[in-house]
Amino acid sequence: MLSDGFEIVEKEFERIVGAGPELRKIAEGFEFVEGPAWFEEGLVFSDIPGDTIYRWTEAEGLSVWRRPSHQANGNTVDLEGRLITCEHGSRRVTRTERDGSVTVLAATYGGKRLNSPNDVVVKSDGSIWFTDPPYGIEEHEKEQAGNFVFRLDPEAEEPVVVADDFSMPNGLYFSPDEETLYIADSDQGIAHVRRFAVQKYGTLGPGGTWVAVSPGIPDGLRSDTAGRVYVSAGNGVQVFHPDGRLLGKIRTPETAANCTFGGAGKRTLFITAVSAVWAVELGVEGR
Repeated sequence: MLSDGFEIVEKEFERIVGAGPELRKIAEGFEFVEGPAWFEEGLVFSDIPGDTIYRWTEAEGLSVWRRPSHQANGNTVDLEGRLITCEHGSRRVTRTERDGSVTVLAATYGGKRLNSPNDVVVKSDGSIWFTDPPYGIEEHEKEQAGNFVFRLDPEAEEPVVVADDFSMPNGLYFSPDEETLYIADSDQGIAHVRRFAVQKYGTLGPGGTWVAVSPGIPDGLRSDTAGRVYVSAGNGVQVFHPDGRLLGKIRTPETAANCTFGGAGKRTLFITAVSAVWAVELGVEGR
């Protein structure tokens, strides 16, 4: 054990966290925080029930970036540096333009409203991949036949389904070479991360269970440049080798909902955990 906040399972984890890592709280007092993204040299993140996107920088601290946010959930940054947001409440995926205006990228599939877009990632070809579980809507409000994972191609009017057999698709992230896509299923009876081979033309091969997660459920996912996967879960962020071995855990006082890399050299891991946001400097570079 390094300290109460860090648990070594394999020696490799010591190289990841470095000597004497410190988990520090950088913001607190929220209802439920999600969707961290490193954006314009600062961190943005969503307080879903608080209906706000916040921005934090080391120099200026915390400020409101957008309110109302339509219960924004997952966020990411596209190839042009614009913020892409899953709006939990409005049931759509949007892009914030350079002038601050908001463009709706996806709101329907098959002419029917999306469920409640949850998390999102952008591939190097500009395509946007997002999950669409029914969190945030009542059963009678659901229009889709399933809880899908979608790919939205540049200039497309609607997304296409890339995976249709999830119970509660949640966090997703590509390996550094983009040949593998990891997707969390946050159904409490399933609680695992699946791994898919990314095929030509943006399709996915069969996706078997990669790792089971305990305690809690897997939520947000990220990776470092070596392909290790960081899985937000019930007791913090669990770090896995690409072969599925658990390397160690970065424990948080509350359930970790999501994480992202940012800061100088992308060596800071930011973690959203219910009412607070935490940061830890690592010895590796994130993607």
